[in-house]
Amino acid sequence: MGISSVGIGSGLDVQGIISKLVALEKSPLTTLEAKATIVQSKISAYGEIKSLMTTLSDAAGVLSRDSGWNAMTLSSSSSAVGATVTGIASASSFSVGVSQLAQSQSTVSGVVAANTDMSGTIAIQLGSWTTTPGVPPTPTAFTADPTKTEIKIVIPANTTSLAAVAAKINDAGAGVTATVISDASGDRLMIRSSSTGEVSGFKITAPTGAGLEADEPEASAGLKALTFDPENAATGTTMTQAAQNAKATINGVSVSSATNELKSVIPGVALQLTQVTTSDALVTVKADTATIKKNIQAFVDAYNAVNTLLGDATKYDDTAKTAGILQGDSATVGLQNMLRRMITSTSMGDTLTRLSDVGITMQQGGNLSIETLTTAQKALGRVDLDTALAGDLTVLKQLFAGTDGDATSKGIAVKIKTFASDLLALDGGITAKQDALDSEIERNDEEQDKVNNRATLLEARLTKTYSALDAKMATLTALSDYVTQQVAQWNKKD
Repeated sequence: MGISSVGIGSGLDVQGIISKLVALEKSPLTTLEAKATIVQSKISAYGEIKSLMTTLSDAAGVLSRDSGWNAMTLSSSSSAVGATVTGIASASSFSVGVSQLAQSQSTVSGVVAANTDMSGTIAIQLGSWTTTPGVPPTPTAFTADPTKTEIKIVIPANTTSLAAVAAKINDAGAGVTATVISDASGDRLMIRSSSTGEVSGFKITAPTGAGLEADEPEASAGLKALTFDPENAATGTTMTQAAQNAKATINGVSVSSATNELKSVIPGVALQLTQVTTSDALVTVKADTATIKKNIQAFVDAYNAVNTLLGDATKYDDTAKTAGILQGDSATVGLQNMLRRMITSTSMGDTLTRLSDVGITMQQGGNLSIETLTTAQKALGRVDLDTALAGDLTVLKQLFAGTDGDATSKGIAVKIKTFASDLLALDGGITAKQDALDSEIERNDEEQDKVNNRATLLEARLTKTYSALDAKMATLTALSDYVTQQVAQWNKKD
């Protein structure tokens, strides 16, 4: 196949002609691409609006729920008593005296000589001891805990390691922990109940006869020395600490607990006892106004972020002579107007019905500002947020979280939360707007494809036409050259 180029035969700039005609056919792309850029900018703007509205919805949600107003702070006058909030607590104060801390039982054996045979079977039963106070205390009578089963532990034959005995006890899950203590005199076995409280005491026995199963050998003398049953048998193991409950008084009322944390004595409050007190500690529960103020500030900031974005997107800049990407967009303008109406609306509060009643005012441009009043301004009867927080919180809560009345008279945060949730729903206004813009982009892409396809077909058609014309012109040129040559030859003969 020969090599050909359109235009060689005719001498015309055929490629240039075709390029210009195709470019003319593609000229609508400039408008379509510019429009697509604008729509993409609108999609980005609505994505940012959706994000900021989500933040506003979350901030309003905090203020519209009871949990947003029930936060409490606790303080104690003594390090001996700590306090934490565990649920819904009421503002109050109470005195706490600690006369006894909860503790577990602890025993320690005598020194165990090296290579002592400690094989056999021991049994551990949890319960409570009656003791005679002293250092160490003297146990006199044991009462088994009926909810706990006696645990038997078999120490294998030829066991001479105290550490091996401790490991067997720890693996048995008997409610105690065994530890080997070593000093200059030798090794001892310390056993401590795993829990605190008077019923966490234990005794350790060495069953014999009918008390043993066929696969349970009788304890060796070395193992028997580790038992603790002073009510019935004397051993070298002694009690170093008796299991006991914590004992305290709350406003003079005696309370007892198996642990050093009192969880259910005061609704919504847990007390942590760390020391015996010589004088009562004062524990104070009061509203956490700092957190509430922080939540209100977050709500104001979230609203201002949305309002600023909507304002910038819809305004016209006289200086730069440029319009915001969403100027004239009815959905955006409507959203901004609706938010402003709700934020300045009234609620069913008693003395506080508008945000301005607590010093939250709208500035030029629509943003909110939290005022801080001077003493002189307060003396004139004006109220700011700090004053409202220091007063009756139920009144301030009603302004934001009130649910009485119809939709127009509910709390400001309730209105905003309801509106934002509807707007952000799958069938809400923002989703509908985003879907409409996505559809516009799809149609634009389809129009661009149509223009490109028409241009491609036109280019192919023009190339074919001009190729045929070029070939014809080449033939005619050749014929013309031939005729001219023949005429020249004839003229020479003459």
